Amino acid sequence: MELQQMRYVVAVAETGSFTRAAERCLVVQSALSHQVARLERELGARLFERTSRRVRLTPAGEAFLPAARQCLDAAERAAAEVAAAVGEIRGRLAVGLIPTVAAVDVPAALRDFRGRYPHVRVSLRVGASEELAEQVGQGALDVAFLGLPTTARPHGVAVHELARGRLVAVVAPDHPLAGEPSVDLRRLASEVFVDLPAGTAGRAQSDLAFAAAGLDRDVAFEVTSAEFIDRLVGENLGVAMLPAGYAPRLTGVTTIEITDAPARVEYAVWSRSGRTPATSAFLAVCGITPDDGP
Repeated sequence: MELQQMRYVVAVAETGSFTRAAERCLVVQSALSHQVARLERELGARLFERTSRRVRLTPAGEAFLPAARQCLDAAERAAAEVAAAVGEIRGRLAVGLIPTVAAVDVPAALRDFRGRYPHVRVSLRVGASEELAEQVGQGALDVAFLGLPTTARPHGVAVHELARGRLVAVVAPDHPLAGEPSVDLRRLASEVFVDLPAGTAGRAQSDLAFAAAGLDRDVAFEVTSAEFIDRLVGENLGVAMLPAGYAPRLTGVTTIEITDAPARVEYAVWSRSGRTPATSAFLAVCGITPDDGP
């Protein structure tokens, strides 16, 4: 069994097509198909069901895929470790972040990282804190930047606290509150809100604060990304509460201090099982000194 064969299987599984898999792997389709068929003969089982309309994994393929990915990751990590031993950082770096991360300028850090380590392939994934932490724990991400209520902390990963901050109210420029120097939760509770989906860490920061104050509020608009919240607020469809460190990036809205604002903590997290050379180098670029060992 060859690593190249496993790469082909993973590519077919992820693209759902032999044609697209061959394009991704930069080989002709006939060569890729031949290698997959050869591997199936060696294993004594079909990995894919092929029809004229689609390609999907068989039960044997479903069982084979995670192990194939682990083997490819291990091979890539071994090559990266060898390169690092002779002073060169290679391999891949998968970074996750929430849209409102403010403690680290991730795009600027990636620019500096790419300038220093041009041989590292970088992927960036934006998502919710809970999902990103889980993906780091599973090895799908190397490092992630999260934002959580002060009552929560990431589990199953190595954790570095970046910063603590408070939320601010965000309103349209012509909203009645726009001219106020500050506002409290009781006053905000009478407004219609735009917020993240219920159950997410970003939403929990506000929900917990209103619940602790014995207040109810009306979240009329739920959006999956904070990057879209200011657009709805700007249309005067509702008000929002967002991290103070993120607020300066917003346009077309007004921010107001909340006297009894909820707080949140930003974290950088990575795998407890160890860091790749690329991960360690990226953390260094970000000014983060891990205390979990190599």
